Amino acid sequence: MGYELFIGLRYLRGKKKSRFVSVITFISILGITVGVTALIIVLSVMSGFQEDIKEKILGINAHIVISEFGGTIYDYDTVLKSSLAIEEVIGATPFTYNQAMLSTEDGVTGSIIRGIDTDTVGDVTILPERLKVGSLEGLNKTFREAAKEDDLPGIVVGRELAIGLGAGLGDEVNIISPSGSSASGGNIPRMAAFKIVGVFELGMYEYDTGLSFISLKNAQTFFKHKGVSGIELKIADIYKAEEVSQKVYDALPGSYWTRTWMDMNRNLFNALKLEKGAIFIILTLIILVAALNIISSLIMIVMEKSKEIAILKSLGASSTSIMKIFMIDGIIIGVIGTALGVLLGVTGAVYLDNIVGLIEEIFNFKLLPPSVYYIDRLPSKVEPGSVVIIALISLGISFLATIYPSYKASKYDPVEGLRYE
Repeated sequence: MGYELFIGLRYLRGKKKSRFVSVITFISILGITVGVTALIIVLSVMSGFQEDIKEKILGINAHIVISEFGGTIYDYDTVLKSSLAIEEVIGATPFTYNQAMLSTEDGVTGSIIRGIDTDTVGDVTILPERLKVGSLEGLNKTFREAAKEDDLPGIVVGRELAIGLGAGLGDEVNIISPSGSSASGGNIPRMAAFKIVGVFELGMYEYDTGLSFISLKNAQTFFKHKGVSGIELKIADIYKAEEVSQKVYDALPGSYWTRTWMDMNRNLFNALKLEKGAIFIILTLIILVAALNIISSLIMIVMEKSKEIAILKSLGASSTSIMKIFMIDGIIIGVIGTALGVLLGVTGAVYLDNIVGLIEEIFNFKLLPPSVYYIDRLPSKVEPGSVVIIALISLGISFLATIYPSYKASKYDPVEGLRYE
């Protein structure tokens, strides 16, 4: 393919009198570059978003949750021992789950109140690591112990929740439960005062505004629980959750059922997967548009070089060689555009957080308000497999775009090209 490559490269540059062909070639390269860049960056953001959401959900929630069909697990010590006996389970902790109102002098808001075992919660969740101030040790003081010391039992709240309540470390907050005691005048809500002993920040607005934690004993006392709402398990490999869940279910005596993190968040991750696929298809259209530019560019070159094609055929060049010349032109356009797109796309995806921060600083606005989105930053995760697939698709589309104009050039009649010369 010696002379075919040489001639193809010369045709791409165009003559001084016909720079329009070179402009179309440049636009074709630019179109592919933009398409590939956009695909890589957007899919990296979607992958990063999915991974970030997964980390935050699994950071505060268990990989597997054991529940009892009656709603309350009474013999939870036995369930804990049976679960930890399974090899793949590396952590287990009991919890209670209740909805209540939190109130201070400055505000009132609803919250999920979770009762936790401070000794084992760190084996399953990242809560101890995400405390901005305070510690979980302050939760261990029971109602009776606090009353003896003229103190209050402890509560840990999310950062955004604390801001909404206008409260901070050491401040008093009231928990109001609608499921109170019955009296002649109707149902009386149950209320108790707690002291904020810790503030956490998970980076997920939904959790930072809606979650609070108290000790398991205090939750059982305040909400009148004799058992726990469930057992949370952490396993070594999160992608074996279904398999381990079945093992746990088989090992438990009684009417228990298990749910994995995939079961509990299936709709969210399915929606993300569907959106990622739809965006991939939509942005691939940019590369298809660029492919049309390749076709128009090659057709223009064929029209301009009709005399040269006729001369080459008169000198003995075969139709296959003529076809190769113009296919080389299209492939070079595709390779250059794809290479630039991959370079810019990967670079942009890797440094996306810095780029977004710079834009926010220049224009003085928040691109991702945490009150609207699940996340507080724009994550990005470059997946090598996705980059390779995008590059191959781009090169494949570019190759297909060369077939028609190259075929037409190979069928060009040299007599027609030289008739009026």
